[in-house]
Order: sequence, then structure tokens, then C-alpha cells
Amino acid sequence: MSPDSLTPGPLRSAQEVNEQIRALWRRTGGRLSAQARAEYELLVVEWAAASRGEVVEAA
Repeated sequence: MSPDSLTPGPLRSAQEVNEQIRALWRRTGGRLSAQARAEYELLVVEWAAASRGEVVEAA
């Protein structure tokens, strides 16, 4: 992994990412399309990293 692919830390707090996850579920009525599922998976990874205060890989 190159240093350019890393941000200096989480750009958003775990709370911010969690709110986006909740909004995604509300918007889709709990039924995730393939595209929404991919977005959800990225959000969960970002949330977990933010929760731990880790450096996250830029998408």
C-alpha cells in the first residue's frame, strides 16, 4: 500500500458515518440493491476504522 493511498486519519467521526449508514437503510427501506450494498460495505469499513481511530485507506 503506498503512502499516497492513506489519509492522515478518519475524515469523519464514527458517529457521522453511522448516521450515513442509518440514512442509507432508511432511504432503501432496508432492501439494499447491489450498488447500495457496496456503499454500505464501504461505510461499515470506514465506521470501524473511525471507531478505532485508525488510518483509513482512501477510496
